[in-house]
Amino acid sequence: MITSASTLLPANPLLGAALALLLVVGAAVAALARLGHTRAIVTAGLRATVQLAAVAVVARWAFGSRALLLAFVGVMFAVATWTAGRRITGNGAWWWAAVPIGVAVFPVVVLLVAIGLLPVEGIALIPVTGIFIGGALTATVLAGRRALEELETRHGEVEAALSLGFPEREARLEIARQAAAGALIPALDQTRTVGLVTLPGAFIGMLLGGASPLQAGAVQLFVLVALLAVEAVAIAVVLELVARGRMRRPARGA
Repeated sequence: MITSASTLLPANPLLGAALALLLVVGAAVAALARLGHTRAIVTAGLRATVQLAAVAVVARWAFGSRALLLAFVGVMFAVATWTAGRRITGNGAWWWAAVPIGVAVFPVVVLLVAIGLLPVEGIALIPVTGIFIGGALTATVLAGRRALEELETRHGEVEAALSLGFPEREARLEIARQAAAGALIPALDQTRTVGLVTLPGAFIGMLLGGASPLQAGAVQLFVLVALLAVEAVAIAVVLELVARGRMRRPARGA
């Protein structure tokens, strides 16, 4: 017998109390361990609560209107761009984050719509596009931050390569490539261990919706493989932007 979503996690005061307790525990541990993210944990939890409540209301309207549906996707993309850009650069170059996220996500979505695998309906387009944007966001942030940190740490090696006649792009690529490539490891590990360590959200969601295990597995496999492609493209593009100096951080002491 399929367990309903309401039985698995009933939306009642007990759930609210459990969430509040977990949020307090996370913040307390961060404070005791001096991780430096105590306030961020609390604000992230509160923001998630407000945002999911808002999405639950807005999504109903978006599901019934193609214009609102596309606007909803646009908002997701804009927020991802802002978040990734500010995490990577912290300066006026933040908007370049739109390039790796957009180049990675939208060709895949357009292709899936064109071949008929993804209907232009809110119940399908919003969650699938959201998964891809979220994956591209994570990959872009990790790759961008790691690449820039590596260039700062190994600045002398870049200068040495330039003195040997390397073009600036090539010199920066040689130093930053390996660090940026590490951003793909979480997606690789998730794909390698699916079904053995975790049962991801798409799989569980399909089962709760009444799909067969075979259908749920097929959808989850599709999502994981597509995410690998999306994140690989995002990492490659953000690495190129860093190598060309488009995504950068303020010089020290500036």
